[in-house]
Amino acid sequence: MSALKSSAMRTVDVARRAGYSVQQVRNLERDGVLPSATRTAAGYRIYGELHLHSALAYRALAVGTGPVEAKRIVRAVHQCPTSQVLALLDAAHARLDRERTDLKLAREAAETISAEPVEDVHPSDSMSVLELAAALGVRPSTLRHWDAEGLVVPDRVPPRGTRRYSPAQARDARIVHQLRSAGYRIVPLRALMPDLRHGHRSEDVRAALAARDASIAARSHALLDAAAALSAVLAAATQT
Repeated sequence: MSALKSSAMRTVDVARRAGYSVQQVRNLERDGVLPSATRTAAGYRIYGELHLHSALAYRALAVGTGPVEAKRIVRAVHQCPTSQVLALLDAAHARLDRERTDLKLAREAAETISAEPVEDVHPSDSMSVLELAAALGVRPSTLRHWDAEGLVVPDRVPPRGTRRYSPAQARDARIVHQLRSAGYRIVPLRALMPDLRHGHRSEDVRAALAARDASIAARSHALLDAAAALSAVLAAATQT
């Protein structure tokens, strides 16, 4: 796809306006994020508005979705029907929406689950791996992994050492599930769980979840910027 002659730019011009280095602009062209530039008789690249808006769209999308998905979306603008581009963008928004939902659940879990009293416990209240996995909506292998990592360690019932989760351990599993869904990593969560079981260090969880919230907001705003840039790419493409 050729550049607009009325707005011819050098590589350095696109780099300056898009916030990239000259080499990064060349790399984006190599990777198909920017359409192939036209060349002068001396071999110098000539870019247009289409290339600039493509670079700006990629820059915003890289923040909102990560560089791999960003390249996929911008390449689709140049190679696929508009409906497919919109579907990819919708999917990116949907992923962020799921993260927001998970974050909300994690906040609720951090504030309430660890403070739930566990009273009148009876042996019949315990759950197997399969029962607890079904209740949480996770795979049994996930619970086994949490056991191996020391996050939620169930009781073992002889003679085979079968895992059984007491109500308190099931509550811990709910906390871990929600915080893992919100992006809390294994190592800090392992250090945090003993205090959470006793209602301590809730401020650490709140701070981590607030940071997660800020990250989601930043990516959502980046997708908003990307949508405007992608619209400009489509408009520029119709003029080439």
